[in-house]
Amino acid sequence: MKIMIVEDEALLALELELEVESAGHVVVGTAASRKAAFDIIETSVPEFAFVDVHLSDGPSGIDIGRRLAEREIPFVFVTGNVKRIPDDFVGALGAIEKPYTMNGLQNALTYIAATVAGLEAAAPSGLILCERVPAS
Repeated sequence: MKIMIVEDEALLALELELEVESAGHVVVGTAASRKAAFDIIETSVPEFAFVDVHLSDGPSGIDIGRRLAEREIPFVFVTGNVKRIPDDFVGALGAIEKPYTMNGLQNALTYIAATVAGLEAAAPSGLILCERVPAS
């Protein structure tokens, strides 16, 4: 799976990149700001994204999430404050709360890869799933 990482803390971005790659996925880009993320979305067309809510240019992760949702690219928020995420999660599959463990991240990544592939999988602890309201 081609994955984009949106994280402004360099060490966290690097750790996440290493975990994603060790799970057999490809990181198509890492962004620390809205503009950099939008550029990656347009040029690399990721299949999935991890998006921090608060970046170097403010709480722009929500805008990035909206752009991903518009393009039907699945994503999860990775944040230290889940209360900053709007109630509708702006289209995210869910959220991973910081600080997270590497084991928790690996379990979430396995679940996410299965979900993106259209397979059924049990949600791991540490992944807060968005409550989706069925269309009427």
